[in-house]
Amino acid sequence: MTPIHLSITEKDAVTHPAQSPVNSVAGSSERADVIVVGAGPGGSATAAYLAMAGLDVLLLEKSRFPRDKICGDGLTPRAVRELAQLGVSTREEDGWIRNKGLRIVGGGRRFQLDWPETDHFPPYGMVRKRAELDEILARHAATKGARVLEGVNVTGAIRDERTGRVVGVEAKIMGPDGRATGRTRTFRAPVVVAADGVSSRLSTSVGREKRDDRPMGVAVRTYYSSPVRSQDDYMESWLELWVPEDPHADPASLADPSTKKILLPGYGWLFACGDGTTNVGLGMLDTSPAFGKVDYKDVMRRWVATLPAEWTLNTETMTAPIRGAALPMAFNRQPLYADGLLLVGDAGGMVNPFNGEGIDYAMESGRTAAEIIVQAMARGDDAGRERVLQSYNTVMKEHLGGYYTLGRAFATLIGKPEVMRLCVKYGLPVTPLMRLLLKTMANLAQPHGGGLDDRVITALTRIAPSA
Repeated sequence: MTPIHLSITEKDAVTHPAQSPVNSVAGSSERADVIVVGAGPGGSATAAYLAMAGLDVLLLEKSRFPRDKICGDGLTPRAVRELAQLGVSTREEDGWIRNKGLRIVGGGRRFQLDWPETDHFPPYGMVRKRAELDEILARHAATKGARVLEGVNVTGAIRDERTGRVVGVEAKIMGPDGRATGRTRTFRAPVVVAADGVSSRLSTSVGREKRDDRPMGVAVRTYYSSPVRSQDDYMESWLELWVPEDPHADPASLADPSTKKILLPGYGWLFACGDGTTNVGLGMLDTSPAFGKVDYKDVMRRWVATLPAEWTLNTETMTAPIRGAALPMAFNRQPLYADGLLLVGDAGGMVNPFNGEGIDYAMESGRTAAEIIVQAMARGDDAGRERVLQSYNTVMKEHLGGYYTLGRAFATLIGKPEVMRLCVKYGLPVTPLMRLLLKTMANLAQPHGGGLDDRVITALTRIAPSA
């Protein structure tokens, strides 16, 4: 793919020649109906929907495409549905890798579950590397009319001196080498969307800090060349990470009953990328006693060393360094809207506490934010517009608040090693229970109708308090 570069005055990436924003005059200002900060899945979805509704949208991205993001690259059927809603083509001949379900490894067992058949979600998931996915979505937003500016590193909000309302952003212009050029820009709009990830510099600049009463996860991952594991119809999750007690012992000694073994904290995954590589990673919640006390990269290396040699997952086949990222969960930054600034995706802490998934919720929140902004812009007075924008808080909590509350309880339980061991030992062999758990963890319950499990999940999410 070629990078997306639009000049600040042009709207169509296809018909207008590319120019980098670094050529802009320092200190000048640009206006739009809406500014979206961050061209990840949430930001690009927001910008695309707004542009399709006829609004003038600026989508500001601090890096230049292609750029990587720490992620498992797995897309559940919920995320696939969002891509379809957005109108993104996901044909296999274009590099999209489909999978049938989830394979769970734990307690000495391997258990395979297909994604559930419903009329609300497709019966398949996909894998797409974030270095490709994010550019695809940003390009899609550009073709819909959004003005996508790369190399624009937003440093903070511009607030109205009288009302305190966010009316724009300040940014540093970055050069092709990723370094600051010394140039600055201001961008102004009546509505601003923060889709700038877990750290969300834009949100913190207005005092919207993360909540400590929400779970937080951490994930590390890398890629390996592995012809054996590059093609797989199932995403694979390891619930237990057993390794030799002696870090220098031969991993093959695990087969010897006399070998002393220890259970490392966290869970692992292997997602086939279909291009000769596999995404291998490890995650941990802060509800675990080991959170923040271990070297996550070392834990991952020790676990990977125990995997079958024929998978060729070793230092020689590693194609990227092991990198880590935080996973903000369960609306850990609030309010989701106030004073002209809406939060989307990781900026609002919308990662699923059950499984660490965030792409689908980023895109869902972007779609919802766009719908509400469009309705607000149609109001004829400031009070009416503000009332509609305020509804974003209520709508998102009604949509996901109860589910996230259940996920917070789940995260607390599995953070206890003894509970996790019991769940793996007694829960994994029970197929109906595991099917219910898969549908719950991936949030794939049929919202209306469906079977008993759908009705149970839906009822629990409705009665669970939203906060």
